[in-house]
Amino acid sequence: MSNVNGSAGGRPDVTALREEIRQTRADLGETVQALAAKADVKARAREQVAQTKQRARVRVHDASVKVRSNPVPFAAALVAGAALVGVILIVRGRLK
Repeated sequence: MSNVNGSAGGRPDVTALREEIRQTRADLGETVQALAAKADVKARAREQVAQTKQRARVRVHDASVKVRSNPVPFAAALVAGAALVGVILIVRGRLK
């Protein structure tokens, strides 16, 4: 805190008092705004949903770019899957 006593007979410095009051009001206003933001559960939930959606969009975009830029692993996975289905069908046919 500032020294509010003036040099003339211990009288308070009005300018210093006013500045201290102004600063206290500003600090209190910021505190009230922060508490109000924390208390607004709906807004916080909406913000969390928006952030989750954005992260999902980024992941989907990154995955699609990866597949487009290097289609060989994707095609190989398709061929391997088709071969697996074929083997299963052949084995099932022999068991009957």
